[in-house]
Amino acid sequence: MKIIVSHIKHILTQRLEKKGVDRSKIPGLLRDLANFDFLNPHVNHLYINERMHYLGWNDFKMDYHTLQLAIACFEVECLKTP
Repeated sequence: MKIIVSHIKHILTQRLEKKGVDRSKIPGLLRDLANFDFLNPHVNHLYINERMHYLGWNDFKMDYHTLQLAIACFEVECLKTP
């Protein structure tokens, strides 16, 4: 399980860097993303972009595939035992 989480985070980090997000800002961006209600069936990348821009992430544009990676990452993180 730990390897899966690490691999998903690595791929997600690479995608965010390719989108122009500075590596040092990725933890903050992920923290802001984690505060959204991903269980809501109406959440899509357009909604996420709107919310992220509201929070000041004006240069960031979420795409469908990156959103799916983020959701998978958060779901796996939630399944980890303390």
